[in-house]
Amino acid sequence: MSKVAAKIKVMPESPEVDLDALEEQLEDALPEGAKINGFERDDVAFGLVALLPTVIVPDDAGGTDAVEEAFADVDAVESVEVQSVGRL
Repeated sequence: MSKVAAKIKVMPESPEVDLDALEEQLEDALPEGAKINGFERDDVAFGLVALLPTVIVPDDAGGTDAVEEAFADVDAVESVEVQSVGRL
């Protein structure tokens, strides 16, 4: 069974959001079988910093839809957008 790696851009609601706590919340929200393989941070504007987790999901999980929905349900998340997807 192959796996899919996706880099997902997670925008917090405001620059005041604690990004370390948000990283933990995103890890806790992951659906079964998915895991985060590291975070990057991207300075957007006016002090706002986006999180860019690389998420590994099984190929048979149907893509990243479940992960995107789980991330969108986390408090303090404004938006979720897939940046890139590839097979491992």
